[in-house]
Amino acid sequence: MNSVIAVAVGGALGAVSRYSLGLAVVSIMGSRLPWATLGVNLLGSFLIGVVVVAIGDRAVVSELWRPLLVVGFLGAFTTFSSFSLDTLLLLQQGHYNSAFGYIAVSVGACLAATLAGMQLAKALL
Repeated sequence: MNSVIAVAVGGALGAVSRYSLGLAVVSIMGSRLPWATLGVNLLGSFLIGVVVVAIGDRAVVSELWRPLLVVGFLGAFTTFSSFSLDTLLLLQQGHYNSAFGYIAVSVGACLAATLAGMQLAKALL
């Protein structure tokens, strides 16, 4: 399997995973605030921290794992475009505090989640 196929397979799996998790989150939390987008971006940020350390720093694996997992799966699983749209819609609806809170939580928490994933992977590997 070459890297283009690895990205395509990972991307398909990531997109389906994001869609499925999004449906589950909306059914539990509702859709007033963009919980589904925040949830997948937090989880994806954590996972990219784990994967980058596991693949790059510690584990000896096939060179196809990085394009499959990082570019393909996590690239399709997380979604900056949905974050941008959700934020813009909140602003257009006049929910300024929610919009700016969402920006702060998304950026800050996703950075923290990536760091946590990296630290966990370093501790475990």
